[in-house]
Amino acid sequence: MAFEPPRRLVKALGETAPDGDEWLEKLPGALEHAVALRELTVERVQVPGGRSSVVLLVRRADDTPAVLKLAPRRARPESEAAALAHWGGLGSVQLLEADAAAGVLLLERLHPEVSVRSLPEAKALLEAAGTLRRLWVEPPEGHAFETVAERSGRQATAMRTTADLEVMPLVDAALAAREELLAGPPERRLLHGTFRQSKVLAGERLPWLAVGPDPVVGECAFDLARLVRDRVEDLIASPSGASITRRRIKRLAESLEVDQERLRGWTLFRAVESGVRALRVGRPRDAELLLEFAGWV
Repeated sequence: MAFEPPRRLVKALGETAPDGDEWLEKLPGALEHAVALRELTVERVQVPGGRSSVVLLVRRADDTPAVLKLAPRRARPESEAAALAHWGGLGSVQLLEADAAAGVLLLERLHPEVSVRSLPEAKALLEAAGTLRRLWVEPPEGHAFETVAERSGRQATAMRTTADLEVMPLVDAALAAREELLAGPPERRLLHGTFRQSKVLAGERLPWLAVGPDPVVGECAFDLARLVRDRVEDLIASPSGASITRRRIKRLAESLEVDQERLRGWTLFRAVESGVRALRVGRPRDAELLLEFAGWV
């Protein structure tokens, strides 16, 4: 099977594995094996695709459409499979089959070309928030998911050790917000972990379904914080971007019954963390947008 990995994936893997990536080298063979084992017919590779996995549109032996996803171990495919199985298709794409040890997931086919992001902004936020609410359930007994404290702790360590001096005031504010938030976390829910408008696709069973989780257990405000900065480039370009951001925080907090100050705190932390990481891997334009946004929060 001739296969060319999407350029977006190759670039992203180059950021996380600059000295080369064994998984990417072995990917053509792994794909061929996964397809043959499941008697799948490949229609095409989804482009531009994700930044941590390759996605193929396929048909099963009975001709039903599906999606085949392969991801490296560092993308935690076993965690994604466990979360999708726990959600059981309620609010999320349906998991059809998984070999998490090999990083292989077979998923329900949605409409990859139609995401919530294609809607007008106000409608997009409403639909995305409604989808997110359905995912916030009690985690399974004895789960092995990473917690918000653990994930944000890793991120905090990276921020402290890699941030430039000029952004340290924002980093200090973000770290202080995290410490205060972790002093009294109000709940433990299974969260999507990387939720944004582009992660919500049109479906058949339900109008909108979430894909691509990097699940984590903790408070809902952590999950919602990533949605606050969606379309950040449009916010930065608007002369009233700062006031729009503050109204968005208030509106999302009220609509999903999340504490507004906790949402503001996690929005600050996650924006600064993403901005510092963008600087670290050589994406200065993204970093500039994120850090300017963080200054408004």
